[in-house]
Amino acid sequence: MSQDASWPVDLTNCDREPIHIPGTIQPHGVLLALTEPDWRIVQCSANSFVYFARHPGDLLGQPLSTLLNPNDLTTLNTILTGEQVEANPLYTLTVGSGAQRFDLIAHRSHGLLIIEFEPATQSEQASSLRVYRMVKNVVTACQRTTSVRTFAQTLVAAVRKLTGFDRVMLYQFQPDASGHVIAEEVRSDLTPYLDLHYPASDIPQQARALYLRSWLRLIPDITYEPVPLLAVDPADPSIPLDLSYAALRSVSPIHIEYLKNMGASASMSISLLKNGQLWGLVACHHHSGPCYLQYDLRAACEFLGHVVSLQIVEKEIMEDAAYTIALQAVLAQLVQQMSVANDVLAGLTSYERNVSHYIEAGGVAVCLDGQCVLLGTTPPESALGPLLDWLTQTVPDDLFITNALPQQYPAMLPLKASASGLLALRLARTRPNYILWFRPEVLQTVNWGGNPTKPVEFTADGASLSPRRSFALWEETVAATSLPWRPSEVLAARELRRAIIDLVLFKVDELARLNDELMRSNVELDSFAYVASHDLKEPLRGLHNYAHFLIEDYGDIIDAEGQAKLATLVRLTQRMEALIDTLLHYSRVGRAELARAEVDLEGELADVISLLGPRLQEGGVEVRIPRPLPRIHVDQARVREVFSNLITNAIKYNDHALRWVELGYVVLPPDAETPATEPYVFYVRDNGIGIPEEHQETIFRIFKRLHGRDEYGGGVGAGLTIVKKIVERHGGAIWLTSQMGEGTTFWFTFAKLTVDRQRLGV
Repeated sequence: MSQDASWPVDLTNCDREPIHIPGTIQPHGVLLALTEPDWRIVQCSANSFVYFARHPGDLLGQPLSTLLNPNDLTTLNTILTGEQVEANPLYTLTVGSGAQRFDLIAHRSHGLLIIEFEPATQSEQASSLRVYRMVKNVVTACQRTTSVRTFAQTLVAAVRKLTGFDRVMLYQFQPDASGHVIAEEVRSDLTPYLDLHYPASDIPQQARALYLRSWLRLIPDITYEPVPLLAVDPADPSIPLDLSYAALRSVSPIHIEYLKNMGASASMSISLLKNGQLWGLVACHHHSGPCYLQYDLRAACEFLGHVVSLQIVEKEIMEDAAYTIALQAVLAQLVQQMSVANDVLAGLTSYERNVSHYIEAGGVAVCLDGQCVLLGTTPPESALGPLLDWLTQTVPDDLFITNALPQQYPAMLPLKASASGLLALRLARTRPNYILWFRPEVLQTVNWGGNPTKPVEFTADGASLSPRRSFALWEETVAATSLPWRPSEVLAARELRRAIIDLVLFKVDELARLNDELMRSNVELDSFAYVASHDLKEPLRGLHNYAHFLIEDYGDIIDAEGQAKLATLVRLTQRMEALIDTLLHYSRVGRAELARAEVDLEGELADVISLLGPRLQEGGVEVRIPRPLPRIHVDQARVREVFSNLITNAIKYNDHALRWVELGYVVLPPDAETPATEPYVFYVRDNGIGIPEEHQETIFRIFKRLHGRDEYGGGVGAGLTIVKKIVERHGGAIWLTSQMGEGTTFWFTFAKLTVDRQRLGV
């Protein structure tokens, strides 16, 4: 690879090297490219004379029958007709005799039939039996392991025994494409590489792509001289020939130099795949000269790669099995708690066994509909709002996982002690509802095979790039990172999300059902109201009238005690009718739709005071209004009722010689937690008898009076209940402050506000 001024100096430039079309092969065999169906040779490696005593010029343009006898051609045709060899190299047959015997490996690529001839030393039957025995023993040993590490160590030990390489490593790819040696079998006098890490640039992207296509790669002698491919015509459409699946394909000069820098003289790799992705490599190095493996041994190793790849997921699952079972038990309990609580937030956080016991973490934050509950060690709530905004804006997925949060979200760097790792589970697409698991910082020492920050050097003449030369242990301390999240934990988070969504959907269906029942109940309640207002009141009027008739018509006959009883009957029927009327009115207040409009409270208050004028004058009550009331968006009739009831109460419950009632409002401070377009807190204050503290909640209950039925003007005890219902229907709240013998102040709002009562002076 020559150095170009426009090419930045970085080993990742190798990602652009066309290693699948090198135009050369390794010299331990011959490669032919043929057209079909005539099997005419259109490309031939330049070393054909070494193996066939035939120059390429004698073969190019000729049919394959130039090299194979009719029986071999027939056998080859039968195999290629019955087998799938498209992008799938397959041993077909062994041809020749004596010392001139060759294994033929064939595959199709881009419309051409590619046949590789490699010297053969064993019979086909002996080879098959040998492969079976080797693979069977290794697979059985790997199946008995219960963890990824023991599985890997068993595999590399078996491969070294099979192949005789000086060093065999299992090199596992990490999420960032770097590599980690998790198992190794090595000759005793060589430096071990176990647990070393290697940067992603050591295996470029297009090399990883080739490992996905071709499961095994052998370089018997890294000092080989590449053999060029020759074609019938330099302009032949078969040029360049794609050698992605060819065992003889020549390798990148940079990779050869990389192996030399490691002291290797031969190399082989076996791909390990998980769910169609490259999971790792079994990397084999020889340090004591060339190491050529017969095809049957290579076939055994390749087949082994296929078989053990199927076990990778199983080993990872077995390793996580106990933890997974524990997670499922906690999940079942959380679902049960959410169902009982009828509230997701409470079900996850309010019980002794809560969401902090689910996935192992330093702390967890549950943020739902503007509420955040923090459990364990987490960042402060003030830091969570910006974090949620960042997640919402930058993370499109339902799950965000990192063990290096400060690198991706620098604002968390000062809080790395509690939040170096984050598993964020989004529960709703339209709202920032999240469960956030945090993991603390864990300082880690990563052992690299050489300095990962210096992966590239120039050659001596400065003309081309060279891979790094030093593979000595390089220790790096990594800060602001946490322990990584395990696949079982990621799966557990997804299962919790699914459970919550299923529960919410169930609750939606349940709510719809309850709404239907409520609508039916409201219809029945309306029917009851009709009966109460007509059918029940009619007998009451009859009782009332007949009691009057008895008094009028038989008053001179009935004695004083009888007349008193009749008078009591009249009074009781009147009270019963008043109770029914009050109950009906309270029912309508709770069910009727509010007719909201912009209302001038100053004008409404003037009308209320005018209507109450005779009572105010009779009681000698002074009405004080410190400043005009504002205009607000409310139900006009209902607001008049609020002021009317509160002023009436102020008039009734006052035994002072000089009586007064004050009506006014305060505006919430600018730094109130809940913003509102109408931040008003209204009040009605009097200098009456006051309300004992122990009764300040019960007075809002319907038909609850603190005094005798006829004391302080009597009444049924529903005024404050109706006031509370009206205020709450507007989304507001009502409360009171009182001093016995000095008076009472009722405070109320017509909007949902967060009110700091101390700052209001109450």
